[in-house]
Amino acid sequence: MSQGLLVINAGSSSIKFSVFALPANGGELVLVCRGFQENIGESNPHFKAFDHSGRVLIDIHPSLPSGQYRKPAPPPHHRASDDDPPPAEDIYDHQAALHDLLQWLDQASDLPEVVAAGHRVVHGGQDFSDPQLLTPDLVARLAAFVPLAPLHQPHNLAGIRALTAVRPQLPQVGCFDTAFHHGQPELARLFALPRAYREEGVQRYGFHGLSYEYIAGNLAEIMGTAATGRVVVAHLGNGASMCAMRDGQSLATTMGFTAVEGLPMGTRIGAVDPGVLLYLIERYGMGAKDLTHLLYKQSGLLGLSGISNDMRELLASTDPNAQLAVDYFCYRIARELGSLAAALGGLDALVFTGGIGEHAAEIRARVCALSSWFGIDLDAAANDADSQRIDRAGSRVAVWVLPTNEELVIARHTRRLALER
Repeated sequence: MSQGLLVINAGSSSIKFSVFALPANGGELVLVCRGFQENIGESNPHFKAFDHSGRVLIDIHPSLPSGQYRKPAPPPHHRASDDDPPPAEDIYDHQAALHDLLQWLDQASDLPEVVAAGHRVVHGGQDFSDPQLLTPDLVARLAAFVPLAPLHQPHNLAGIRALTAVRPQLPQVGCFDTAFHHGQPELARLFALPRAYREEGVQRYGFHGLSYEYIAGNLAEIMGTAATGRVVVAHLGNGASMCAMRDGQSLATTMGFTAVEGLPMGTRIGAVDPGVLLYLIERYGMGAKDLTHLLYKQSGLLGLSGISNDMRELLASTDPNAQLAVDYFCYRIARELGSLAAALGGLDALVFTGGIGEHAAEIRARVCALSSWFGIDLDAAANDADSQRIDRAGSRVAVWVLPTNEELVIARHTRRLALER
């Protein structure tokens, strides 16, 4: 049986996964299948996987194996009131989901044997500039970064702990979304706060690093000399950010201390005057949970439009508020492009990636029109065809549309750290 690597991105109620085959000759990893497990912790879990061509391999709604996984029960006692904790109940949790995933992979004769796993971990803090082989002590250190990424880090760690419980001998590697930005100049990482806060970790970290790492790794091959020049990559999707690179290294990025900073996103607000938050606290009595929900779940494209966080729906809508959301999204991208070009001292190439960046020709056209003062001359036909290069001959700035592949980056690191030691 061939061998393979499992790549996991665990969320609060979902797990996205990919399986890559290890070539016998040590060449490039090959995607075998990918899929998702959703509604984890709910009454209707869903497990679906596809092969590399998109053919459905499994599509089921699994049930909890009797007595196998159980929600931790409170200490036994007489329930004196309705305020006492309810008795334990069976739930389909991350451990149950990963048990089913590995069991399916083990039983499928045409899929490789999983010999190591790699995890997307949002935050590596100030400590980790590279992927790490995971140990119990390291996982405990990563838990200290939960306050820096409360909506992501706990669930990433839950996936690691669940896989450890199901397959304790399986080597696991953590790959950090912050790591790519770790070497930025100090000025790019600062907030103008007293030193004491900086010393405890209050700084700009940046995110989407695995995506930027993939693009940076392909720039020299795809773009030639532009790869060593001044490049801004726009990772545009439900989560969105931009990164200024020189020689494939991050010099500045739009996300900061958290992944809510910078561009407006599907439901995240992006840049906001901190005084607005103070006003909401004083005017409406909002607490931390209220603000977190507002900034992460109710704002961005959804908040502006009142319709949807899906760019496809907004572009298709004639509602003025939908158009306002699209206009603001493009305006902020163009404005941040100017800021990042200033950090680079100029601009040689602009790269669009991510779901919106790769597929929304209208967004690319609007951003390039707003940024034409850079010398960007867009080829409308190439843009409409989602071509790889979409600027006209003679454009002072090269414009590219490149798919990203964060899963492959994680798989490469996992092979290097877990199997090539």
